[in-house]
Amino acid sequence: MTTDAASRFRAPHTFVIIFGVVVLAVLITHLVPAGRFETTTVNFVDSQGTERTRKVLDPDSFEVAGSAGVGLFGTGDETGLFNYAFDGLVSGDRMGAAVGVVAFLLVVGGAFGVVLRTRAIETGILATLHRTAGAEAALIPTMFVLFSLGGAVFGMGEEAIAFAMVIVPVLVALGYDSIVGVLVTWGGTQIGFATSWMNPFSVGIAQGIAGVPMMSGAAFRVVMWVGFTALGLAYTWAYARRIKKDPESSLAYETDAFFRDDLQQARAQRVSFGLGHALVLLTVLLAIVWVIWGVTFRAYYIPEIANQFFVMGVVAGVIGAAFRLDGMGVNDISTSFLQGARDLLGAALVVGMAKGIVIVLGGDQASEPSVLNTLLHGAGQLLSGIPTAACAWLMLLLQSFINFFVVSGSGQAALTMPIMAPLADLVGVTRQVAILAFQLGDGFTNLIVPTSGALIGTLGVARLDWAVWARFQIKFQILLFLVASVVVVFAVFVGYQ
Repeated sequence: MTTDAASRFRAPHTFVIIFGVVVLAVLITHLVPAGRFETTTVNFVDSQGTERTRKVLDPDSFEVAGSAGVGLFGTGDETGLFNYAFDGLVSGDRMGAAVGVVAFLLVVGGAFGVVLRTRAIETGILATLHRTAGAEAALIPTMFVLFSLGGAVFGMGEEAIAFAMVIVPVLVALGYDSIVGVLVTWGGTQIGFATSWMNPFSVGIAQGIAGVPMMSGAAFRVVMWVGFTALGLAYTWAYARRIKKDPESSLAYETDAFFRDDLQQARAQRVSFGLGHALVLLTVLLAIVWVIWGVTFRAYYIPEIANQFFVMGVVAGVIGAAFRLDGMGVNDISTSFLQGARDLLGAALVVGMAKGIVIVLGGDQASEPSVLNTLLHGAGQLLSGIPTAACAWLMLLLQSFINFFVVSGSGQAALTMPIMAPLADLVGVTRQVAILAFQLGDGFTNLIVPTSGALIGTLGVARLDWAVWARFQIKFQILLFLVASVVVVFAVFVGYQ
């Protein structure tokens, strides 16, 4: 490609990419029949020692349920090619899937829109920049390790969206870019999530379903977490230093102009940091602590976290109006909430459209006829009879692929572990290795799949298009997969139990 051609080339918009995948999914439904499994209930003990139950598929009960050919339009409960956006947006419930994540993004975006309207964050950045010169040498590593620890200990995910709203402007102000902010927040959490020794939402449920003692094999995973966290941090820091030296080399340089201009405007106004700004920032800090407490000790999830940040937005708005921060009045609370929600509307639409891919394939429920079930059954049949190490590696590859369609860690565990656990017994792979392949495949691909609502939300607040992020992330993604492959094969050879 010539230089002129390269300069004219633009990566397809995320909407275009998703539509192309939907068209491919529709074609697949005319080539692959739908299938279904019977489900059964299994009991397991969670990380708190509480006995729980979960419905999982019976791997021996698969049956073909007929043609799944999807047309251009669907009526009633049926879907079609041009139904994918609407059907995806209204799917699921308040606890997740699409509609819950969409509502979460709009509410959190609105709440932080109020915070940003007070200009407390920009004013706080300017007030502390001269004190933090050179402090990024400790700031970036410290934040990365903390986010990784959050992902490992309590499955931190959607919370990264809120953190990114604060951290991305700070890092841009320090001379980095929004990509560094996404690497630190979302990247850190998902590296921790993928390599956790105790995450109750992935490894905990997978071990319970596979009949492996809860939290067993922790020593191996702790070492793995340290290694991958060090790898992620080294990659992030090397990239951050390169951008610090040459900011214009960043793929996000143009979109980061929003943060630079905002900061420049705050400089021009020469607003001094006052009590009102301090109270708004204290409100944000207390909200973040409240969220961490709720997730850790009360198992709060999307609805509760959204409500917590909504309270933060209301309190910040009242403070802003009371202190007349940047001329803010009572009505500005409403208008800034709308603006904040509007800023994340694109990300919310991507979440719904991406979910439409899964709906076109028939959904991700084992007991309902879907092409996805047929593909899963076929993959299980294909893996049997393959050499042990190769089978373990293919499990990793398969779990990485499935995560494109089933981004929920617990949902993917319930869908795949009933097949992978007995299959591991047949091919001579320990069930602990099968769980390892699941968590690495599930966790690392969260860093790039456009079907992840939390990733799209984090990119939304960083004002990054998914295609731009994917162009940057693909090299790191390949590196993570290669190292994960080595870890899985090594686990086979040492008989990881």
